[in-house]
Amino acid sequence: MDLVSEAFLALHFRTAFLEKKGTEFQDWFAKLASDAHGADFEIVRPYGNQGDWKCDGRMVSTGTVFQCYGPETPTDAKTIEKMDKDFTGALVKWPEFLKAWVFVHNHTGGQPPAVINHLDEMRAAHPDIHFEIWAESELRALHGMMSDDAKLAMYGAVPTAAIVSGLILQDLQPVIDVLEKRELDPNDPLSPPPSVLKLEKNELSVEAAGLLQLGRPKTRLVELYFRKTGPVELGEKIAEAFREKYCQLKAIGLQPDQIFSYLQEFAGVKGEPKRQAAAMAVMTYFFDRCDIFEDPEPEALSG
Repeated sequence: MDLVSEAFLALHFRTAFLEKKGTEFQDWFAKLASDAHGADFEIVRPYGNQGDWKCDGRMVSTGTVFQCYGPETPTDAKTIEKMDKDFTGALVKWPEFLKAWVFVHNHTGGQPPAVINHLDEMRAAHPDIHFEIWAESELRALHGMMSDDAKLAMYGAVPTAAIVSGLILQDLQPVIDVLEKRELDPNDPLSPPPSVLKLEKNELSVEAAGLLQLGRPKTRLVELYFRKTGPVELGEKIAEAFREKYCQLKAIGLQPDQIFSYLQEFAGVKGEPKRQAAAMAVMTYFFDRCDIFEDPEPEALSG
């Protein structure tokens, strides 16, 4: 799998980690672990009045029970209550099997001190059981263990470097048509790439920054489209739609990569791979024009 495909899949992973909540997060984790570890990882599903015996999945070779927690609004008290209830339940239901207990969450930036301290208390109370907390880095490792086919089955087809390189003017038409409803020399040099400071200012992940860089070789094509096709004000109309959408997403407090993902959807980064590549080129064009995401402070640029 080439770098373009890997970048799209990596951002799909990051977005799923940030966005999935409740049972969706639990099911997504189980799929990751099952594809990564094969038969050694057993998914445990709730069944009737049995429930799931406080186990969202287990690793047979290590006697590990996994419990997921993807709340909409986590608090210290709710997280500690969840840990106590689920571990106690698992200990009752899996007394001979349970040798390790892993609490899997999707809260960015780790857990607060009160939760970590409570985990230490659990370790002290049960010295014969190994305890861990898993978050993004551990799930990313599972994602890396998955086969390419498993990733594509999970997220769908993604563009390749050849598809991006082969984009032509007509490929932009479906993307522009969607965005609208809401003479350039091809040999001209590319405009300067997005400033590293701008990427840092917006705290975009390496994956998001990588996709912007991958879309940049075709921003000339987007500019050519706006110069040769449709009314003169078409580009500005779409730019205004992007700005408005960006402001809406930022106002509700989403993570930068979540905003990036929703803007991809807004641009039409879905469907068959060529359509995704064309939409990414359009989005990169408006990023470079500073219509979406924040610019660094002037003093940072000059410094």
